[in-house]
Amino acid sequence: MNAHSGEAAQHREPAEQHRDTGLRARLVQAGVELVGREGVQALSLREIARRAGVSHGAPRRYFPTHLSLLSAIARQGFADLAARVTEVLGAGRPDPRAGLMALARLYLDFARTNRGMYELMFRHDLLESNQLGLRETSLPLFTVLVDLVRQVEPRTEVPPPVVAGALWANLHGIAQLWEWGSLQLATGADDVEPLLRATLDAHLGPEGR
Repeated sequence: MNAHSGEAAQHREPAEQHRDTGLRARLVQAGVELVGREGVQALSLREIARRAGVSHGAPRRYFPTHLSLLSAIARQGFADLAARVTEVLGAGRPDPRAGLMALARLYLDFARTNRGMYELMFRHDLLESNQLGLRETSLPLFTVLVDLVRQVEPRTEVPPPVVAGALWANLHGIAQLWEWGSLQLATGADDVEPLLRATLDAHLGPEGR
């Protein structure tokens, strides 16, 4: 290879890397939009590629498996949820219990309005494979929950991470059962707010005591 050829190759590499990064982002964004509109079942490699405007084999160049592409899409969901949490908790709520209530409302609202993405984020096969460190992606959000629980100082000897874990599991169950209509049927409730208050009381003790 002569000097001119070497220089040309060096000039091409950044452009190719930029193109690859852009196409990778397009595939992920196409998946985010697709899961939001049509749900998890629509996320085939072929359909994501079609929405991104590339050949059906192109995703394999950037994502070696279907799970890796789905994990990249799910990571965007966690990033969106984290941004919303930061916005809500940064709105001047000095009371940690009020912060927990705001976080609980946000979590249920996210599950309701982003049903496809919510299901994808917690899919067992994605979390088990841990492609792109997906399990660790949820940890900063859990840390926020633990810190708020610690600030509330619930009257229990149970460590704050365990209380936070139980609270998270409870909220996740409410999100699922409310979406299915099971809680409305069982309780006769048409408003999830009393269930959220009861959940916080159960894990943290009644407010003001």
